[in-house]
Amino acid sequence: MSVRHSWVVNEGGATTSWFDVRLAFADGARVDALAVLSGQDLRVEDVRAQPPLSLDDLAVLAEWLEDPLFEACVPAPAGGVPAASRRARPAWPRGREERRLVAEEYRAAREEGGDPVLAVMRATGHGRRRSLRLIGQARDDGFLTPRRARR
Repeated sequence: MSVRHSWVVNEGGATTSWFDVRLAFADGARVDALAVLSGQDLRVEDVRAQPPLSLDDLAVLAEWLEDPLFEACVPAPAGGVPAASRRARPAWPRGREERRLVAEEYRAAREEGGDPVLAVMRATGHGRRRSLRLIGQARDDGFLTPRRARR
């Protein structure tokens, strides 16, 4: 995997940087992505793959890119002290309490007309698959209504 700094825009004290990311595999397949760092927010803007990625591969792309991209894009803290965790997930309880809070986030997003899965992803810091699994577990525990009528 290679990460190359492409360009920087400084505007009004804010800095936005773009990075070209290439992930090459032994079988000749490759993934090219454009990542944008704005403040402490890092996003993948564009992805091109040869051969094209399946939906499952696209879902795990962030996991493939996450650590090398953060190492290249996010500067280390001043004083040379390494960051405790570049994968800063919000503090979130586990078990039954976790599923109760997931249900609250899900319901609040539905009431506001937003995407409930995205709301759970933001609250927990987990990806889509893990968030969907948590939502399903919240349903199983009775915190959310069943998805379909059982026969």
